[in-house]
Amino acid sequence: MSSMSSLFMKTPSHANPFHKTPINHNTNKPILTRVSTRVIQPTTTRGVKTRVRCGLIEPDGGKLVQLVVPESERDIKKRVANDLPKVKLSRIDVEWVHVLSEGWASPLTGFMRESEFLQTLHFNSLRLGDGSVVNMSLPIVLDIDDVQKDRISGSNSVALIDSNDDPVAILNNIEIYKHNKEERIARTWGTTAPGLPYAEEAITGAGDWLIGGDLEVIQPIKYHDGLDRYRLSPSELREEFEKRNADAVFAFQLRNPVHNGHALLMTDTRRRLLEMGYKNPVLLLHPLGGFTKADDVPLSWRMKQHEKVLEDGVLDPENTVVSIFPSPMHYAGPTEVQWHAKARINAGANFYIVGRDPAGMAHPVEKRDLYDADHGKKVLSMAPGLERLNILPFKVAAYDKKQKKMEFFDPSRAQDFLFISGTKMRTLAKNKESPPDGFMCPGGWEVLVEYYDSLAASDSGRVPQPIPA
Repeated sequence: MSSMSSLFMKTPSHANPFHKTPINHNTNKPILTRVSTRVIQPTTTRGVKTRVRCGLIEPDGGKLVQLVVPESERDIKKRVANDLPKVKLSRIDVEWVHVLSEGWASPLTGFMRESEFLQTLHFNSLRLGDGSVVNMSLPIVLDIDDVQKDRISGSNSVALIDSNDDPVAILNNIEIYKHNKEERIARTWGTTAPGLPYAEEAITGAGDWLIGGDLEVIQPIKYHDGLDRYRLSPSELREEFEKRNADAVFAFQLRNPVHNGHALLMTDTRRRLLEMGYKNPVLLLHPLGGFTKADDVPLSWRMKQHEKVLEDGVLDPENTVVSIFPSPMHYAGPTEVQWHAKARINAGANFYIVGRDPAGMAHPVEKRDLYDADHGKKVLSMAPGLERLNILPFKVAAYDKKQKKMEFFDPSRAQDFLFISGTKMRTLAKNKESPPDGFMCPGGWEVLVEYYDSLAASDSGRVPQPIPA
């Protein structure tokens, strides 16, 4: 997989020596340091700012799980898979195999068995063999129906195949248990109202059984959509951060185009980290790349828009890494935002930016938000297993009509601010109208207009031209 450095960023030529995490020689494990409070503040000694030192954060469980078999064994594993009972994977199932295979869900070694599933549903965490707790708020499970269950009966292993019947992975030491879909939906979303996008796509019509076990993924998951070069694994991201001499990594999760309000949040976070004493904080701009609901801007268009944001200098390519996070999206609010934060720990991030209503959506039936807009950031600051991660809540950004740019909202002059909702942004783009100067970089806005124009062309019977990846 090619490095993002050739696409969105340039490696600094004046790199300082990377700070090495000290080792406890009694245990042979890294000694981890972190800020003592979850909300960052500058550290001072007698009025003088002191440097806070930190290497890359240790993965959950102490070791990054990687489940892709060595290249030398792949032909053998394919032959083994051909002789096993088969379970066909959906598109979303393949995305979860991808997530598991690269260690985003470390320390999970495969689809959840019943004990892991129950801990996730009821405690949003997993207790490890040594008694420690890691966060795990979303079930990562594989469903099967009665026919598949009967066919598998008595087997210790099954082959997981894609839509073309090609083997993707082998699931070993399997355990089959009941899939209580209503309980899963209620505990994940806090409602069983119809119309929850992920539930409608992947749960309500799913099989009545779940199958867990240890994964052996036959080869790296690729999508052949022109975007695979952007899909850096946790280990590849850690290598990139070390190459860039990062002494702090702060992650920003998004599934929408980047406007200048987002950029303000990210650049202000870097400023705050520098004030704390960090010398080279690096931003992980990490758009979600798995399943999203139908009215979200597709990944290929979002990546094109993000590229323009870097090209136009809204974010500094010197200290920004842009990569795709392969997880499907649940829109499960405070429950899901824990997963988004936990996965970034495994990629090396020790700071996580969280804003208003993370992973939220409108109620599928009633005219209201499904979640309280402030609960996501509050939950993150208390969530079990996330104590090592520094949570960075940010103020609301809006368009300052006086300064003609995105700025943090000032209640004392509320009349000077304009809140441009996602609906308003989409309406402007669809109508080929320009937003206020300073809302989004011109190149990024042109991409959005081009996207909505392609939808209009499709609706009129013309086939939209594919975008270059």
